[in-house]
Amino acid sequence: MGRPLGSTKINTPEELWQYFLDYVEYARNSPMYKVEYVGKEGREEYKPLSVPITFEGFECYCADLGIIGDLSHYFANTNGRYKRFLTIVTRIRKEVRNDQIGGGMAGIYNPNITARLNNLVEKKEITNVEQPLFPDVSENDGDSKDTES
Repeated sequence: MGRPLGSTKINTPEELWQYFLDYVEYARNSPMYKVEYVGKEGREEYKPLSVPITFEGFECYCADLGIIGDLSHYFANTNGRYKRFLTIVTRIRKEVRNDQIGGGMAGIYNPNITARLNNLVEKKEITNVEQPLFPDVSENDGDSKDTES
């Protein structure tokens, strides 16, 4: 399983990668369940749903097992002390993003939330062009008969 409680260090990038792979396997084997009511009697059925892979989920997994309580230093390379972890951290980021985007595109996860989490927004440029209400009437034609008397 994990290290004893109180242990707060991951020694190698390979160890971090293995913990991540263990987390992915755990998430895949631990679905969430959605209650659905089926038939005219409204029979309860539980539909298994895939659990998305997230950084927060990975960090909670590590904390729950007593491996480490905070992974932020590894991912932020605090004070340049975690340079040797950069390749694995980059790979973990890509794996999380790939799972979320792919799951959103396949309809497994909510595509709107997936897009927001991964900064995937469709940008539209809108230009307002002002046009006259009556383009065939010249500006001073309108009231010329009213002023003649």
